[in-house]
Amino acid sequence: QVQLVESGGGLVQAGTSLRLSCAASGRTFRNYAMGWFRQAPGKEREFVASISWGGSSTIYTDSVKGRFTISRDNAKNTVYLQMNSLKPEDTAVYYCAGTLGTFSGMAVTTPTYWGQGTQVTVSS
Repeated sequence: QVQLVESGGGLVQAGTSLRLSCAASGRTFRNYAMGWFRQAPGKEREFVASISWGGSSTIYTDSVKGRFTISRDNAKNTVYLQMNSLKPEDTAVYYCAGTLGTFSGMAVTTPTYWGQGTQVTVSS
């Protein structure tokens, strides 16, 4: 089992950057594919990005490609989401998630483990 705690959210202006972090407990972090999801007010939760257990493979939803980068540091039990060129439509609660399944499967299958979420608000 793994517990996830996100940090790094906040209020920023459009066009700026923000980096989210997700700290995981447990010694088996490197066995988990990790991902980020988000939920905007009045909308369903959506997949943002995921990364394989070793960090060599990633996928992104189309709306963030070229702007967001997911990465992980298995030595620190941490996964990151670097968000550049932020837009008002990126405003949402961002959730970190983990699964023992595949990183590619996270886009279609609900992960097992979730953090509590961190708010990102982008003003125009």
